[in-house]
Amino acid sequence: MTNSTTNSPSIALFQPDIPQNTGTILRLGACLGLPIEVIEPCGFALSDRTLRRAGMDYLDSANLIRHMNFEAFDTQRRNQNRRLILMTTRAASPYTAFQFAPTDVIMFGRESAGVPDEVHDCADHRLIIPMQPDQRSLNLAVSAAMIAGEVLRQLDLFAKHAPTLA
Repeated sequence: MTNSTTNSPSIALFQPDIPQNTGTILRLGACLGLPIEVIEPCGFALSDRTLRRAGMDYLDSANLIRHMNFEAFDTQRRNQNRRLILMTTRAASPYTAFQFAPTDVIMFGRESAGVPDEVHDCADHRLIIPMQPDQRSLNLAVSAAMIAGEVLRQLDLFAKHAPTLA
């Protein structure tokens, strides 16, 4: 796993609770070329061993950026002039109506509790995945995959990875 910042869109996980989701999202990032930023503390030991099962051999090519806390993450993000896009069930605007930018950081909250109000208030934009009214939320890794796909589609970043068809 690498540990460097970048000027491309990234996915940020705020204090994730479930190592399998984090491993799956690291695999997603490796496959799609998206950095994954993890804001600690996590609800598990953030080590290769805890992530290996879900991430499998993809972890070696994942771009993992670790932040010791939200303040360190937010300082770095602001210094890089990057927008914070928070995915939250408390938003009103659907992600499908939003225009993503190449340097956006798309944040997902803890599986158990989302993000605290002070993190919610720091977001430049808050978006929601439209769902049936009687359903609470999607799995974190599924949500991250949906948003990653839309970000890459909008920014035409899939073209770099698309296979050539005969």
